[in-house]
Amino acid sequence: QVQLVESGGGLAQAGGSLKLSCAASGRTFGRYALGWFRQAPGKEREFVAAISARGSHTGYADSVKGRFTISKDNAKNTVYLQMNSLKPGDTAVYYCAAEPSTVGYETRPTQYDSWGQGTQVTVSS
Repeated sequence: QVQLVESGGGLAQAGGSLKLSCAASGRTFGRYALGWFRQAPGKEREFVAAISARGSHTGYADSVKGRFTISKDNAKNTVYLQMNSLKPGDTAVYYCAAEPSTVGYETRPTQYDSWGQGTQVTVSS
């Protein structure tokens, strides 16, 4: 497992932008696919975006496609989520997660074995 710490959440207006960061500890960061998930009050945790271990493959939920971009810097052991054109419906706690896989990525949260503590994102209308 790896230890994950998110940062960068906060309050934004609709149409605005935020960039989340997730710093990971451990020397095996490059062997993990990384994902971002979110959970709004009263709702289940849902997939937002993921990136493969080498960064060659990315995937997005339909609700954020074209607005959010996931990237990773293996040298810094950090994964990012750039969020543009934010909507009130994006309001949630955002979690970073790591999946022990060097091929592709998963969208199911049950496949991830390491999770950060979460960071709150609130988008006002």
